[in-house]
Amino acid sequence: MDRLTRRQLKQDEFREGFEHFEDYFKQHYKQIIQIAIVVVVVIGAAAGLRYYTNKKATEANAALGAAMNTFHAYVGNPAPGTVTPGMLTFATPEEKYKKALGEFNAIVDKYNSFPRPEAVGIALYHAGVCQAMLGNSQAAIKVREEAGRDRHKEVAALAKFALAGELAKTGKAQEAEKIYQELADHPTLSVPKATALMALADTYRASKPAEARKIYEQLQSEFASDANLADALKQQMAGLPE
Repeated sequence: MDRLTRRQLKQDEFREGFEHFEDYFKQHYKQIIQIAIVVVVVIGAAAGLRYYTNKKATEANAALGAAMNTFHAYVGNPAPGTVTPGMLTFATPEEKYKKALGEFNAIVDKYNSFPRPEAVGIALYHAGVCQAMLGNSQAAIKVREEAGRDRHKEVAALAKFALAGELAKTGKAQEAEKIYQELADHPTLSVPKATALMALADTYRASKPAEARKIYEQLQSEFASDANLADALKQQMAGLPE
């Protein structure tokens, strides 16, 4: 009898709770429906954005692949029997880099909006390379500065490294040194610490040979197990004034 009573009590509690919920739903029907609609809209928007982002990235990657094919195209007259179907060739490097630059710029113009695919940063970096190869130092610097602000850190680091090289080449050694030091303090896979420090030391060679030697010796100590780096350091230190 007690067991039945407890069971009935539980059923009564459940029924009472349901009735309370039913009353609440009736009283707040409009608000609940509005919230449900918002949730559906948000979920739908997120799914739509994800689809759009993936579609945009796929298209940008395809365009980048075509531009890279131009960038790496053969220059000159290939030997007989070496030409493959679809192989691109150009008469001069200038012709090739102008063509590639146009393709990289087209990617940036078309896809440089939110959500921005990683391909845009890579295209910007290579546009800077093309400008440098064409002798347009100021344009190369401008493009690499933009690429250096890319949200993908590996692309940004590579662009900053190239930017520092262009700055050093145009006589702006102090600006280049600052960037190299920043890259060394925040290494990435695309620009490891040793690479940034080696470039910094190379920039110091003419104006601050003692600083250059200090960095070379630091690299020798930190990366003693790297045989290739050790050989490169030996050659760099050989020509330094005492």
